[in-house]
Amino acid sequence: MVAYRQENDYVIVLSEEEETAFNEAKATANSAMLNVENRNVRNELLAASDWTQMPDSPLADEAKTSWATYRTALRNLPTHENWPSLEDADWPTQP
Repeated sequence: MVAYRQENDYVIVLSEEEETAFNEAKATANSAMLNVENRNVRNELLAASDWTQMPDSPLADEAKTSWATYRTALRNLPTHENWPSLEDADWPTQP
């Protein structure tokens, strides 16, 4: 079987094996980009909550603990079973 792709006014003829390899490479690249995007979001959320763990933070100890738990969940996101294809519900909820 031969697959045809139209890209930039060129017709590329691929064998079934080449088409499979192309699709696998594309999926790998998409996953890598999603990994980087999710890490950037996670890092921004961590940076935005740094103040909660400072010694002079106005938060009570219980609130600091809640924020610390949230921040740990953010750090653990790359080990989540859905990583990097996280759903909204997979992200931890800010206290």
